[in-house]
Amino acid sequence: MKLRLSFRFSRRPLFLAIALAMSFSVPRASAQVSPSEILNPDLKALEESYFQQLKTLNQSIAKAKFSFPFYLSRFVGLDPAQQAEADSRGLEFVRFQDRVILKVTGNYNAAYDTARLTQNERAAATFRTVVLPILNLVTASLPQDLACDGIGFEISHHAHTRERSYDYEGKEILVVVLDRNDAWALSSATTDSARQDILNRNKIYVSGTDFGLSLTERDPLNVQALPRSIPAKPDATSTARSSTLVARSPLLKSNQSAPTVSPPALVALADPAPTSANPASLAPTAADAPPAAPHLAPADADRLNEKYQAQLASMAKEGAAKFHFLDYSPPTFMIFRDQIALQMTLRNSIQFGPAKGSIYKRAAQSFDLFLAPQLKDLSDRISPELDFQLFDFSVLNKLSPGAKGTSEAIEFICPRTALKQFVNAEITNQQLLDQSAILVNGVRIALNLQLVE
Repeated sequence: MKLRLSFRFSRRPLFLAIALAMSFSVPRASAQVSPSEILNPDLKALEESYFQQLKTLNQSIAKAKFSFPFYLSRFVGLDPAQQAEADSRGLEFVRFQDRVILKVTGNYNAAYDTARLTQNERAAATFRTVVLPILNLVTASLPQDLACDGIGFEISHHAHTRERSYDYEGKEILVVVLDRNDAWALSSATTDSARQDILNRNKIYVSGTDFGLSLTERDPLNVQALPRSIPAKPDATSTARSSTLVARSPLLKSNQSAPTVSPPALVALADPAPTSANPASLAPTAADAPPAAPHLAPADADRLNEKYQAQLASMAKEGAAKFHFLDYSPPTFMIFRDQIALQMTLRNSIQFGPAKGSIYKRAAQSFDLFLAPQLKDLSDRISPELDFQLFDFSVLNKLSPGAKGTSEAIEFICPRTALKQFVNAEITNQQLLDQSAILVNGVRIALNLQLVE
């Protein structure tokens, strides 16, 4: 008897899009994000300036022929049955690591055999068959002096593995972020050598991990040896646009300001000595610690729940359809360790065996295969102006069948700034968990993902 597991094997690494602000929009007939939906004034201005060209580009991509079906979408990792009816507005201007990027998002229904192709070969195949053809359409439709810093791609494909006792198909996500001038250079490059040189100096991720994509080898290149890993002086010409945008926009200024979560909050949630986190970048020094904040009471959370009642209700309705939110447990603000947390309860779509299995393995799989692939979409919908410090994701696991079957609740309580770093691929899944509190049925556990495997 074969067991088939279907999971999303991704970290959703890129593009923490500002300006969605708890909005849950529906597809428009124009197949392009409307400027009226964008709250950030600078991104809205870009959308208005290039709206007609983006509509034409969207239509050109929809008509293009690929080796396997490809659908533009605002969400990656969708099941094939959902893609044709999903929001197809996969072109939009977003901010990524202090830069403004035109992002192309979509789902490619190629199912690569992991026994025949390495992860690098799978990523290279998607790059050749999807990214390059779409890049050619982008450069043909838009001017090279496009008023942004670069072009980005976020493309999901399938990875199929067969073993003697089971058969499963997961999803990997290829992310390529190109400097604007390099995007046009790559489009006109005629040899793999020229393409490789361009890729080596730009950012590439596969399933959330910094990746040295090789177009000609079976295995990836050493990321640390690539030009993009060598510190360089900022290029004033390439960052002038984004610098101007930051100077003009109050929303962008709020994102550049001090993190919402104070440094002591990171220390309070993290274990005393995280094994995977980088202390230099994640842990504050005692000298930098600000004065203690006033104590919070449940009434403070209640005031937020009342103030944002309409937004929370809208989020609950959409979340029930897209993120497995429980109907009877809508998102709500609460107090955890003298900090405000936005709590969301999700029903795990992964089926587990009897409760006698390892709670650590279930916690790891609940995070990696169920929660992590949804974190970017969830966090994208939260306005940066909302004043709270933590996300509290409560995942309900069903451990036995039937209405009276046993279940467990696994909570992942994550600092807001750390989660932002995670969805931006600035830290790993383990580094995020090291800064978070993980509770199984109310009891805190330590979780090392590699040891669980």
